[in-house]
Parts: sequence; C-alpha cells; structure tokens
Amino acid sequence: MAETKTTVTAATAKASSHQPKKSSNLFATLAVPICLVIGFVIFYFVLGNPANFEGNNPDGHPIADGVGHWFATVYKGGFVVPILISVLLICLTFVIERFLYLSKAKGKFSGSELVRKVQYHLANKNVDAALAECDKQKGSVGNVLKAGLKKYKEMITNTELDTDQKILTIKNEIEETTALELPMMEKNLVFLSTIASVATLLGLFGTVLGMIKAFSAMSNAGAPDSSQLALGISEALINTALGIGTSAIAIIMYNYFTTNIDSITYAIDESGFTLTQSFAANHK
Repeated sequence: MAETKTTVTAATAKASSHQPKKSSNLFATLAVPICLVIGFVIFYFVLGNPANFEGNNPDGHPIADGVGHWFATVYKGGFVVPILISVLLICLTFVIERFLYLSKAKGKFSGSELVRKVQYHLANKNVDAALAECDKQKGSVGNVLKAGLKKYKEMITNTELDTDQKILTIKNEIEETTALELPMMEKNLVFLSTIASVATLLGLFGTVLGMIKAFSAMSNAGAPDSSQLALGISEALINTALGIGTSAIAIIMYNYFTTNIDSITYAIDESGFTLTQSFAANHK
C-alpha cells in the first residue's frame, strides 16, 4: 500500500501558527461576588443605618427629611433592594471595564484614517512605512493591519505561490487575526445584555412582593388606612425604580458598545480589502 505524504508549505505553516487566546475571565469571576458583597453592605450599613430612622430603629419610619430620609425609604423596599443594588454595581463595573478596553481598541486615531495612510504608503510600495503607521495607531485595526502587512511583505518575495494564492494567504492571515481580536472586544457584553432584561424583572418581582405585603397588612388591620397603604405602595415601587433605572443604563451602554465594535469591525474589513486589492494591483 503506497504511503501518503502530506505536504505543508511554509505559508500554510505560518498561517496555522495563530492559536486562539485562552483568556480566563478572572475580572468577571471576581467582580460579580465583590459587587454582591458591596451591595449588601450598602443596604444594611448605609441605607439601614439606624440614624436614618425615627427613634434609631430600622423597623420604624424614615426620619422626616434629608438624605437619611431617602436612604431609609429605599431600605424599606425590602430584601430585593440589595440584589438590585448589586446588579446596578455589576452593570456600572462592566460599563467602565468595556469603556476602557474599547477606548484602547479604537487606538490613537481612527481605523479609517489608518486605512487611508496605509493605502497611500502601499501605493508608493513602502510597506515599512505602512507598518510604522500601524505601530502608531495601537488599536485593533492596527493589530490586524500589521499582521496582514507582514504577510503582504513576505508574499512580495515569495516565488512558490502564484498571485491568487498569495492574495488568499494575506486574506487568511487577516481573517485569523480578526478572529482573535473580535472576541476580546465583545467580551463581557453578555453581562450587560442579561442585566438589561433581568433588572426590570427583578424590580417588578420586588414590587409585587411589596404590594402583597402592603395589602395583606391592610386586610389584617381591619379598617383601611389610606396613608399606610400609600406608604407601603411607595416602598414597593422603590424596586421598580431601581430595576428600570439599571435596565436603562445597561441597554444604552450595550447599544453604545456594539455600535463602537461595529465601526471597528467595518474598519478591519476595509483594511483587509485594501491589502488584497493593493497586492493584486502592484504585485501581479
């Protein structure tokens, strides 16, 4: 039986050198429980501070006015409130984390501007100057373009492949580098998308429990007391306010981040098209 040999070209070997980055999401692993602890600490020791209540008794009514009045009112919202506070803190934490990362991913200047500069240098057949522009940009588009330009420069002197194969090799290099960049940009957005829907449901859940508690107390008291009923309803609605507010922040920031990622992705696609078209035109 004839032995079958597998031939691997140098270009193929280099293209396969890209391996997915194994990134443990240590930040998320630590951030979630820390925010939960902080949320409960705020609820019991800040909002539930005895000084915020009449007679220094957390089971009593909130003091007449001031910041302590509002703290005590929120505290009266029930046991769902610390969960909602924790969810809000988680939301804000990941908003800050994604904002910092995507600000870095955008680079020192826009991806579209980088593509124009690279086009100019490639038209003058100055690959080194184009690589220098990628180093200056220091963003995701710059990283992808730099990888593509290195393969571009390698293909110029390659005599084993024809033009179509060289273009395909450059394209594959760009696609593989892009496949490593995109997951990092989209990382942790799942927390914001989840919070956007769950926060409102948690708020409604807390409100329903508060309403049940308020009406149950009224039925046991005998004669209806409108002021007590109004107080119970207002305390229950604290949950709704926290839930809707947290959900609104999560939705707005999620859409903001996905829009930024789309613009970066578009610039990456544009850069890949620029390299392949430039090679086809200048190195037939």
